[in-house]
Formats: sequence, structure tokens, C-alpha cells
Amino acid sequence: MTDFYKRTWFRAAALGVVATALMVGCGKKEEPKPAPVAEAPKPEPLKIAFAYVGPVGDGGWTFAHDNARKAIEAEFGDKVQTTFTENVSESADAERNFRDMVAQGNKLIFGTTFGYMEPMLKVAADSKDVKFEHATGYKQADNMRTYDSRTYEGAYMAGVIAGKMTKTNTLGVVASIPIPEVVRNINSFTLGAQSVNPKVKTKVVWVNEWFNPPKETEAATSLINGGADVLFQNTDSAAVLKTAEAKGKRAFGWDSDMTAYGPKAHLGSAIINWAPYYVQTTREALEGKWVGGTGVWWGVKEGAIDMVSIAEDVPAETKARVEEIKAGLKDGTFSIWKGPLVDNTGKTLLKNDEIADDKFLSGVNFYVKGVQGKLPGSK
Repeated sequence: MTDFYKRTWFRAAALGVVATALMVGCGKKEEPKPAPVAEAPKPEPLKIAFAYVGPVGDGGWTFAHDNARKAIEAEFGDKVQTTFTENVSESADAERNFRDMVAQGNKLIFGTTFGYMEPMLKVAADSKDVKFEHATGYKQADNMRTYDSRTYEGAYMAGVIAGKMTKTNTLGVVASIPIPEVVRNINSFTLGAQSVNPKVKTKVVWVNEWFNPPKETEAATSLINGGADVLFQNTDSAAVLKTAEAKGKRAFGWDSDMTAYGPKAHLGSAIINWAPYYVQTTREALEGKWVGGTGVWWGVKEGAIDMVSIAEDVPAETKARVEEIKAGLKDGTFSIWKGPLVDNTGKTLLKNDEIADDKFLSGVNFYVKGVQGKLPGSK
């Protein structure tokens, strides 16, 4: 074969390959691309609002509630959206704030002080699609329930420590508002002290506010001047502990760990952990399992109350006693309010071995033996 024919033959073969490829390519059907799957719309977060009676930075009551709010965010992430309003007074201002929270689309609202009870009930009646939670109250509705912590358990443990650490046998209490919750704590503190030191007596100064550092300071100073060397409080700031620190006395933290506010004076802090309840409530709301018209009262048993950061100079046997009390409260083998018990006028309140039930505890309106003076409003 000549070169000319060779080149002609190779060219024809190449063209044949190309034609075959084109025919194959043209004969192949294009597979249709799958339609994009539309993503399900992300559910809107549950909007949760908190009303605080004091500032977030009070170091005590409100600080403890706000830590629990943060625990909700940590637990549920973008499933929830929380907000809070601080310094909401127990007055018509509370109702206005609750209505604002409803208007802003909140479906779960927490009111964190006793005085919010009536305003919250009123707003709940007009907002049936909103869930309301009221701290320390006793009135409920179909869309409103109550929750509380057994703060008297922490008060009792503080009393055990105070009874051992006092040198004057005179204890002082700066008290907020004379409602059963506060009176119960004063009495429990005294009962705890008497359990280890029958000689103690308790003096009380009422400030008639939850959060007022100047008044709390004044009250603490008055108690110290009156001979009290160990102070306890049922107020929301760290002013009492600070005053004890400044005057060389001892005191306790309340609601939150207040060690840093008076490290030399600090004997221990009776704290509240609201997180377990707040997380449970939020989960119920998210899962459609929330039920109104009920109430809970949690304490050491449920992880809501504890005595923490006990001072190094507290005797080892006293620390051990506190741990025994905690264990007994957890398993039900120890009762703080157990007879025989009399008030400070000599009237029998509980007979020998009689144990107070929650109805009794909810209506405490007397001072036990050892608390000096008269309860405000009593005859």
C-alpha cells in the first residue's frame, strides 16, 4: 500500500471512530436530576420570660433564679429563647410587666416572688394560651401553677452551725416580710441552734423589704450592737454578711454562695438551686406535657436546697452533723419540725413525737421558744 493510500485509510478509520462516538453519545438519554428536597421549617423557639423582684447582681435570691435561667439555655439551646426583667416591684408594676411579656409572645412566664401572686392570677385569666409559674405562692389556675423550695431546711442547718459557733449565745436575724415562709425560716434557724446549744436566743429585726442593702446594713448593725455575734438573714443582698465582716462577727450567705462578700465572717451559705425545676418545667412545656393547677415544694431531697462552703474553723463534728441532717432529709428519716414544740409564749404547737405536715408548715404565724419579741401583726 502506498503512503497516499495509507494516509487515506487511517483518516477514514479515525472519522469512523468519531462518528460512532457521536452516535453513541446522541443515543444516550440524559437522566433527570432529582428535585431538591425542601427542608422542613425550623420550629420557633419557646419564648420564656422571667420577672425578678431585685437586680440580677444581688448575690442572693435573684442571682440564684438567673443562674437557673441560664441552665435552661444551656440545656435546650436554640429550642428556647429567654428574657428577664429585673427590679419588678410587687405592685401594679408587676401586672403591667406580665402583660408586656404576654404581648411579646412569651408562652412560659416565671414570677419569682410571693407578691406577684395576685397580679399573675389576673393576667393568667386573660391569657389562657400562656403558661404561668409563680414562686412561693399558694394560688393556682388551669394555666398557672406554683413552685417553692424548702428554704427552712437550709435555715435549720445554718442554725446548727450558729449554735456551735456563737460565743454570746445571742443570734440575730435580719428578716424581710412577715409571711409564713420567712417566719418559718427564723424558727427553723432557731430550732437548729437549740439542737446543739439550748442556751441560744434569737433576736429579729424586720426591714419589710426583700432587697434594700442600706436597711439590711442598719438592721445587722443594730443586732450586733444588741449582742448578736452570729447573723442570719432572709433578705436578698449580701449586706448582712458584709456588715458582719466589717464588725468582726460571723454570718451566713443566703440563697446563693456569698463567701466572696465576707470571707472572714462567712460560716456557710444556705443555697437554693432552682435549675432542676426550671429545666423540668421547660421540658414539659416543649413536649406538651405541662399541666397547670398544681404545685411543688422541693428541698434537699430533690437537690433544691444545700448548705455549702462551710468555714474551715467550724468543728469537724458540727460539719458531720450537717451531713447527717442532709442524709436524713434525703431519705426521710429526719424531720426538722418534730414535737415536743412550744411557741415563745409557752403554747404547745406539736405534741411529743408529732411531726408537722406541709399544711402546718405553710401556716406558721408564731415564734418558737427562744425567739424574742412578738411577730409583727400578732396580738
